[in-house]
Amino acid sequence: MKQALVLAAGLGTRLKPLTDTTPKALVTVGGFALLELNLRRLQAAGFERIAVNIHHFGQQVIDFLREHDDFGMDIRISDERDELLDTGGAIKKARTLLDTDSPVLIHNVDILSDIDLNKLYAAAQTSVHTTLAISKRTSASGRYLLFDSRQKLVGWTNERTGEVRGPYADALERTALKAPFAGIHVFHPSLFPLMDAWPSKFSIIDFYLNISRAHEVCGLLEDFHLIDVGKLDSLSAAERFLQDHRSSYFF
Repeated sequence: MKQALVLAAGLGTRLKPLTDTTPKALVTVGGFALLELNLRRLQAAGFERIAVNIHHFGQQVIDFLREHDDFGMDIRISDERDELLDTGGAIKKARTLLDTDSPVLIHNVDILSDIDLNKLYAAAQTSVHTTLAISKRTSASGRYLLFDSRQKLVGWTNERTGEVRGPYADALERTALKAPFAGIHVFHPSLFPLMDAWPSKFSIIDFYLNISRAHEVCGLLEDFHLIDVGKLDSLSAAERFLQDHRSSYFF
């Protein structure tokens, strides 16, 4: 069974004042909520079970899904209204809602792209424990993931500050490719037990960096377009993107 987790719990502070009364997941692009756009795209790619985490104005998200009859899918709510758990904590909490025999596609709700979701998901059917969607983009923040010649994760860097993190002291020397995180990745459930020792709230990138020496955390380099709908000035670009890529979103 193909399954996914849509990370929809964020506060959306960069989208204020829209998110003063609305959760980020329900901010609209082209007349469609971000959550709806990504759910329909996942549905068209054959995903059947979707977990959606909620926090900020969480009841609005629940009501929205009910009004749309869960878009005909098996949608399960991971409720973080008591505490926002960051990306790693969100995945850990959603464990009980997911099939532990099938990979989980993780998708940030504020990302629009034309990446081939099926190709990304298929890459995780091998021995790779995690597959990160990457492309040769420039990071506006200066933050990059570092990969070796086999596209195995070896570190993370912030080029603005010079900070380097990861399991290898010589991460920069090992680097054959650097790419910003796309907010889309496939997580193999065999990694869930490794999260037991982690707190309830943590970053998934910190987790991947921690395990990447012993486990296959790899990038899948693809030529795709991506819009991060994370701030107000990205909304107009997202509208244009949706117009140009309507076939990817099946409208």
